[in-house]
Amino acid sequence: MLHFRPPSRCLHRSCRVLADRVGPPHPISNMRPVVYDDDEPTSAPRAYHPYSLHEFDPTPNTSPHKLHWKLLRQQNDQFHHEFWIESNTRFERGKIAALAALPSTATALDKERALSAFYKQWVTQEEPRITRYTEEWRQRNSAALSVAFRAEYQKLTSRVLKLFNNF
Repeated sequence: MLHFRPPSRCLHRSCRVLADRVGPPHPISNMRPVVYDDDEPTSAPRAYHPYSLHEFDPTPNTSPHKLHWKLLRQQNDQFHHEFWIESNTRFERGKIAALAALPSTATALDKERALSAFYKQWVTQEEPRITRYTEEWRQRNSAALSVAFRAEYQKLTSRVLKLFNNF
């Protein structure tokens, strides 16, 4: 899940611009890691843990929903990355095996036909696995969006309450 924050102008050196950054693609998974720029420190990348999120308050402006959203985001990124590392590793091994099965006198056309047959077989074989992954990924993202919405709603209500308390 990508999180975009519009750029802001800083007129003072102490001003901190929050911006998520995207790293170079991983050599196996081909996924570009996102480095989230959050105000609060990172906890363990587990969304489910034995403690209540209400017990931790790293900064006064951090809500339990915001912390939970951060943990879910990290967990979803890890799930996505691990799936594609495993899938791409198996794909490359299968492709190498398909080419290795050809005789040394195989022409470029023979290699192309072998790879074409391998690709067709791979897509057919992987369809149920990709479908399960997609369903799981959608469920995880829906859960993360729900928590993100609650965090933003809580932030909005606290700002409104603070505004009315100042009158």
